Amino acid sequence: NNIFFCVLFSWSRTEKLITPFISGMTFFKSPHLSYAEYVNAQELPTDMRSITDRAATTLLWTELFRGLAMTLSYLFREPATINYPFEKGPLSPRFRGEHALRRYPNGEERCIACKLCEAICPAQAITIEAETRADGSRRTTRYDIDMTKCIYCGFCQEACPVDAIVQGPNFEFSTETHEELLYNKEKLLNNGDQWEVEISENIKADYLYR
Repeated sequence: NNIFFCVLFSWSRTEKLITPFISGMTFFKSPHLSYAEYVNAQELPTDMRSITDRAATTLLWTELFRGLAMTLSYLFREPATINYPFEKGPLSPRFRGEHALRRYPNGEERCIACKLCEAICPAQAITIEAETRADGSRRTTRYDIDMTKCIYCGFCQEACPVDAIVQGPNFEFSTETHEELLYNKEKLLNNGDQWEVEISENIKADYLYR
């Protein structure tokens, strides 16, 4: 009787002896035996370097196949990315984007020149100048934000008692020059007019936690 043995992609065939590529094992066929016996044909080296090499080789192939399996599994999953800028993901109501100054529905500026935002700003990015009007109210004559200093912590928005200075949902405001990131009062008011609908909805959605 012939014996056929296959390990991975290697095979051998003989009448008397078969030696597959398995360390420490030898299978053989004897005329007096009708079965294969297990014998210890080869002693593995027990020095530390040999043990370390065998362990490293085993771990290498194991981790390699695990990595390949994980990579292949992602071919059948929904993609985690989106096709920006044609697709955009949802933003939290607390998202801290580009700054804006808001107005009341009648067009009056909300800012009362209390300067709490200027005082609390850790980056000292806000500069405010104010004057008293004829009716005794205070209004800003200058409201500058150096966006290159801003760390987008949101302290200015939290400190404002009238929700005048806010950080809106816009995050696409890259520029080509440094000067374009030096926002003045007019720029901030324009931002507020442009994003008022989204800003008011975000404030309303988050009012329980303010």
